[in-house]
Amino acid sequence: MIKKYRKKRRAVEAIQYNGRNWESVCSFVGGLRRGNDGKMFLEIETLKGDMKARIGDYIIKDIKGEFHSYKPDIFEQTYKPLNTDYDEDD
Repeated sequence: MIKKYRKKRRAVEAIQYNGRNWESVCSFVGGLRRGNDGKMFLEIETLKGDMKARIGDYIIKDIKGEFHSYKPDIFEQTYKPLNTDYDEDD
């Protein structure tokens, strides 16, 4: 029998890279590289290798302390703002 499952979501910390907040993002991530391939981007070290974060992308720190980059539309479909400082299951 096929069942449907909903992903449990935990609170994550996130910052949106806007092209002007490089220092804030660098402080959040603990160091990163800035690059330019015609479009400004940041490189974030992850367990799966380096990820590029472009202007508008969200950078999250997951519950294991790992960093990931999300395009705005995916981030907004996956996460919603919390009004609390504690983890919360959906």
